[in-house]
Formats: sequence, C-alpha cells, structure tokens
Amino acid sequence: MRADERLRIACELHDVVAHSLSEMVVQASGVRCQLTSDQAREREALLSVEQIGHDALNELRHMLDAMQQRGQSPDELTPQPSLTQLDRLIAGAERQDRRVSLRIEGERPKLPIGIELSAYRIVEEALAHAHGGQTDVLVRYADQRIEIEIAGAGRSSRDGLVQMSERVALYGGTLETGPRAGGGYLVRAQLPVGDAS
Repeated sequence: MRADERLRIACELHDVVAHSLSEMVVQASGVRCQLTSDQAREREALLSVEQIGHDALNELRHMLDAMQQRGQSPDELTPQPSLTQLDRLIAGAERQDRRVSLRIEGERPKLPIGIELSAYRIVEEALAHAHGGQTDVLVRYADQRIEIEIAGAGRSSRDGLVQMSERVALYGGTLETGPRAGGGYLVRAQLPVGDAS
C-alpha cells in the first residue's frame, strides 16, 4: 500500500515539476529572443538555462516511462489542485449532503507547488471519510509552516492515514490523527514551508 501511494505521489509531482520546468524554458527563450546583438554572454547563459531545462524534462519523461511500466497511465496526470481551490473541494462535499466549514487564518505566503498539493490532498482525504454531522476545516498560515486541522464525524481509514502520512513525511512535517472528544475523528498536520514567502 505504501509503495502504491508513493508511486501516486511521484506521478503527481512529476506533473507539477514538468509544468514548472516548461514555464522556465519558455520564459528563458522569450527573454533570449529580446536580447540585442551586444548581449552575447546573456544569450549564452539563457541558452544554457534552456538546455538544462530540456535535459531535466527528458529525465522526467524517462521517469514517467518507468512508472508506466508499473501500470501508471499518463492520462491520469492532470493539472494538480492547490489550496486556493479548497472552496470548490468543500462545495463538492456539501453536494454529497455533508456539512463542512472552512476557516483560514494568517496571511497566505507564496508556497512551493508540492507543499500546496500535499496540503490540499490531506484535506481531501480527511473529507472523503467524513459523514453525517459537521466537519470543520482549519488552515492556518503560521511562521514558516502550514497547519491543517480537520475535525469531523466518521473516521479516517487506514488507507487514508497511509496517504496522509506519506505526504507529510515527504516534506518533513508532522501528522496526528485519532478520535476526538464527543465522537468522530481529528486530523492535525503541519508542513514546513521554510523561506517560501
């Protein structure tokens, strides 16, 4: 199970990193085309950035090929969600007759894409096992970390705990899960963001 989840996370991160590298290559190429004839050194540096970007994309494609041999389809790789889309995630849960509240505290910093994705997936996984009653989601942007707390009815599955713990471990964060007073479950996760802001 852990190996399957690591493979799924790797596939998602492949998509995120490949998108970022492609943007970098396009921007470097765009700037290079605007240079004047007396900026040969700058042009050479940008060509080097483009080549490194292309090489990295090729390495990622080789990695994806290895994943495909394990049964991961490239069609499963879609643009990945971020914390800015939590409202949509919660609206989807409410359409399934769940009551969910979202509270956001602190000023949202610029976050690494992988951290954004992991935080979103933790909330998504916790909501997947909420049923009946009220579920409260708190996202707090604190000093160099994101704190996520989900308190709800129902209980988190073993598979869900594996998925959340793998995502948290990937970034050196912490995860606490268990029953809460009055019934239901509580998930607390912290993900360090360092100097991302």
